[in-house]
Amino acid sequence: MEENDVVRSLAALAHGLRLQVFRMLVVAGPAGLTPGAIAEQLDVPGATLSFHLKELMNAHLVTQEREGRNLIYRAAYGHMGALLEFLTANCCQGENCLETSVTACDKRVCT
Repeated sequence: MEENDVVRSLAALAHGLRLQVFRMLVVAGPAGLTPGAIAEQLDVPGATLSFHLKELMNAHLVTQEREGRNLIYRAAYGHMGALLEFLTANCCQGENCLETSVTACDKRVCT
């Protein structure tokens, strides 16, 4: 992952609402969420949410897909994994001590 992509991703997540939206999409999993469901859960206007979803998409943290009349937003797990790998690449003084799978996030402990 390029450093510019890392900076763009971290900048996108450095806003409270965008961080909440991203975490909601991670929890939602592959099914994703519609903008209406996100707006309702966070009690935020649609126009505001649209702006923040666009920022998350520009940072490659979120994908958008049309299903019929609905837009479905999903966390971009591949990008999230690459970001985590970049951030932890030199953990434990460069020793290979970390799980590399995003699904093993709870096992990311240096011993």
